[in-house]
Amino acid sequence: MKNYLNFETDIKSLEEELEKLKDPYNQGGLSEVDTNKISQTQNEIDNKLKEIYSSLDPWQTTMVARHEDRPKSKFFIDNLFQDFISLAGDRYYGEDKSVITGFAKFNNQSVLVIGQEKGENLESRIERNFGMMRPEGYRKTIRLMELADKFKIPIISFIDTPGAYPGVGAEERGQAEAIAKSIECCMKLKVPTLAIIIGEGGSGGAIALASSSKVIMLENAIYSVISPEGCATILWRDPKKMLDAAKAMKLSAKDLLELKVIDEIVQEPLGGAHRDKNLILNSVRKTISKNLNIYQEMSGEEILEQRKNKFLKIGRGKGFITSSENLSVLDNKINSIDQYLNKKNFIYAIIFLILATILLISLL
Repeated sequence: MKNYLNFETDIKSLEEELEKLKDPYNQGGLSEVDTNKISQTQNEIDNKLKEIYSSLDPWQTTMVARHEDRPKSKFFIDNLFQDFISLAGDRYYGEDKSVITGFAKFNNQSVLVIGQEKGENLESRIERNFGMMRPEGYRKTIRLMELADKFKIPIISFIDTPGAYPGVGAEERGQAEAIAKSIECCMKLKVPTLAIIIGEGGSGGAIALASSSKVIMLENAIYSVISPEGCATILWRDPKKMLDAAKAMKLSAKDLLELKVIDEIVQEPLGGAHRDKNLILNSVRKTISKNLNIYQEMSGEEILEQRKNKFLKIGRGKGFITSSENLSVLDNKINSIDQYLNKKNFIYAIIFLILATILLISLL
């Protein structure tokens, strides 16, 4: 049974009609297949999908990103990689089933695969905690990323989470520290890292694994610091204003590419990735292959420098540096500012001492 979003009612009606035309013997009054009508109806469906999906607003994009039939991390891991060996445990507390990790082969090349997994049905979603990682999940990925870095193995992450788990137990076990350590680990790796946002990329739960050499998004995925409902609740105290929040947050792939927060968009089949999983699988395979080839000739230091410069450039359209590829000189700028402020503070201190001395003499 297909699941439809609330703006797909016309598509639902047309597809139900198409199913009846393809199976006339189960329908009253029909006794033969009308191929012309089938072709006509299929064309109507394609046109309607094109019309709707070419003008999705940010909230509709959010609903597509959360579609329950959308391919999850486990689907990509099972179909893109060979000889996958799942590894578990953080060596501190336990296993977090909301993230799948392990080593595998991609085009005969060893890779570390990390996938945030929401689950396919209610039972697996509860087991996977709806893709919301706990501290032990981040510590597990840190352990394996450091191992991959040691043996010069590229890292591929599939991001799909509403955010890190906000429960009391997770906070008691150091959720914030685990996320910060994960970001730090991602930034200092000397191997190529690819982060592919396949559904929701929510808050620190996503950025903890998406601080990568390349951040890639599927066309109808989202990437934001908070959910639209959460943003609307905080700003307007009304979760129903999620459309306004979604527009303001610039969470769609198109907006984020324009802002240079992400590096690439993978086009989805008409109607979303869930409508043709084989097509999106081939598109992601080509993207991974292309990006891994880019880093083959780069040294570890060059990979590290490229990643650092990439993140330093975000939001710096009119900052200290506008066009330089190498932002290492930014450190010199900051040091100069620090020296200037220290010198200025020293002058203020001298003036204050002089004024205090004059005041003291006048009182005596």
